[in-house]
Amino acid sequence: MERFIALANTMKNEGVSTRVVSAALMTASGVYATYSVAGNSGGLHESGVEKVAAAYKQNLENIQRLKRAESGEDQGDA
Repeated sequence: MERFIALANTMKNEGVSTRVVSAALMTASGVYATYSVAGNSGGLHESGVEKVAAAYKQNLENIQRLKRAESGEDQGDA
């Protein structure tokens, strides 16, 4: 993960907007998630898309909980 963050920060420091960097990381992750499940010769069925999306959602929720805990914020929604 640290290598991806370092690359993202390098791109940002080169003048690429953080929104573009974030979108590029999400796209790359989606392409790789598809490859890891379906290989080079296919894509995900709707159920696979839903499973990957649910995994991303769970991961993002976990990250936000950790960030709130680290900052001492309330555990409520932002």
